[in-house]
Amino acid sequence: MNKIFMPCCIISMSLMGSLSFAQTKFQPQDTEFYTPVLRTVTTSENKAPSDAIVLFDGSNLNQWVSSNNVKEPASWKVQNGIFTSTPKTGNIQTKENFEDFQLHVEWKSPEVIKGEGQGRGNSGIFLQGQYEVQVLDNNNNPTYVNGQAGSIYKQQPPLVTAVKPAGQWHTYDILYTAPRFNADGVLIKKGIVTIIHNGVVVQYNTQIEGTTEYIGLPKTLVHGPGPIVLQDHGDLVDFRNIWLRRL
Repeated sequence: MNKIFMPCCIISMSLMGSLSFAQTKFQPQDTEFYTPVLRTVTTSENKAPSDAIVLFDGSNLNQWVSSNNVKEPASWKVQNGIFTSTPKTGNIQTKENFEDFQLHVEWKSPEVIKGEGQGRGNSGIFLQGQYEVQVLDNNNNPTYVNGQAGSIYKQQPPLVTAVKPAGQWHTYDILYTAPRFNADGVLIKKGIVTIIHNGVVVQYNTQIEGTTEYIGLPKTLVHGPGPIVLQDHGDLVDFRNIWLRRL
């Protein structure tokens, strides 16, 4: 029996014609949907979004406790709408635990410059209590780049250094996806973070390799939701306008 072959160009033209004909069957409304109705979030300058958890509004540290003893209130000093890390009192942390979130923090290193490198305006923001985003006076202050402001401490330096003089307010906007572990405690997905420092992206979908150790390599610790921790590194670092949105 003789087989009949149709040239490829004829088949292609036939398919294109069919697709073109099918496309003409669609109307704009066929690909539009109106449910679910999206939640509305309102925003205004220098205020937290309407769906945010306000962690510090300038009045008190009621959302915070001492990391040394979570049954004790945070003892850092609140004055004139800001609070200041108090040397030798230890870290403070949020009462609530979080997983995936958007975090906004404003911070300021001391106006009077003392020390150098890691000894100048040093603090840190620990995501889930495990992973430190470095806070440091970064104006004309050389140090190891993976310990610079905006770094994932001792792991990943910032893409650039977003500099401001000592005594001026910095902003961090942090988008964080927590690591995931299976039922057996095996890490199946590492944490990811994007950080915008003073309006500049300094970490972009950066993979967090584990705990941010001062000495040694990152460790993988199995954990669930955790607090936001602010570090007492012995320097008088100011904070204000802190809020978080769960994602």
